[in-house]
Amino acid sequence: MSKSKVLTVEGTEIQLLTQKEEDYISITDIIRRFEQRTDLVIQTWMRNMSTIEYLGLWEQLHNPDFNPYGFAGIKEKTGSNSYYISISQWVSETNAKGLVSKPGRYGGTFAHKDIAIQFCYWLNPTFQLYLIKEFQRLKEAESSQLHLQWNLRRELAKANFYIHTDAVRENLVPALDWNTKRESIQQASEADLLNLALFGMTAKEWKLQNPEAKGNMRDQASIEQLLVLANLESLNAEFIRLAYDRDQRVRLLHKAAQTQMEVMAKLPPVENIKKLNP
Repeated sequence: MSKSKVLTVEGTEIQLLTQKEEDYISITDIIRRFEQRTDLVIQTWMRNMSTIEYLGLWEQLHNPDFNPYGFAGIKEKTGSNSYYISISQWVSETNAKGLVSKPGRYGGTFAHKDIAIQFCYWLNPTFQLYLIKEFQRLKEAESSQLHLQWNLRRELAKANFYIHTDAVRENLVPALDWNTKRESIQQASEADLLNLALFGMTAKEWKLQNPEAKGNMRDQASIEQLLVLANLESLNAEFIRLAYDRDQRVRLLHKAAQTQMEVMAKLPPVENIKKLNP
C-alpha cells in the first residue's frame, strides 16, 4: 500500500490508503469515533449473514482470484452462535482483496471504499452521510489538481514553441510557402528532430510502440523531459539562425538533452514542481 492520506469527518481523522489505484478507508478509525474496542465491533459485523453475502458478492464482481469454495464454507457456518471469523481468516480462506489488515502504529483494518461505506451504514447511518460527503469533496479536489497538472505539463512543453516555429519559418521555409502544407511538413520535421534528440525516436515510431497510449509522446513525458524540451526548442532555434545543418543540430541537441536531464534530476525547483504536480 502507498499514498497515505487523512480524511477528516466531523472532527474524526480517518486514514485513506491507495492500493493499485483503488481507495481503501480505515474502518478501525471509523469505529474509534464510537467505540474503542474495535476488534469486537468488527467481529460482530463479520458474524452477520448480510455482511458475508455483501463481501462475497463484491469479491465476485471485482476479484478474479476470489476463492468461491472457501466463501461457500464460510457462508454455510455464518450465523451459528459459536462461529465468528476474523479479517485475516476471511482473506486467507477466500483470497479476498476488499479487506486488508495493516500492522503497525498507524495500522488497522482497511476496507475498499465500497465496503467501508457499507460498513459505516451498518455502524451509524448518519456518520455514513458525512463520510460520503467528505470523500466526494476529496475526490473532486484531486480531480481539479490532476487538471491543473495536465495544464502545467502542456504549458511547459509550449513554453518556447513560438520561438522555435518562428526560427524554422524565417530560416528554413521560403516566404512563398508560409502558412501552407509545405511549411507544416517542415515544422513537423523540426519537431521530430527535437523528439529524436530527447526521446530517441520520432512521434510516429513512438506511436507504433505504444498503440494503446493516450495522446502523444509529449503527453506522456516527465516534468524533467518537458523542461528540457522547452530548452531544446530555444537551442534549436538559435542553431537554425546560425545555419547549422540538420545532422550537426541533432548531435548537439542530443548531447544537450543528456546533460540537462542529468542536471534536472538534482534541481530542488524540479522537486518542488513534482510535489505540486505528483
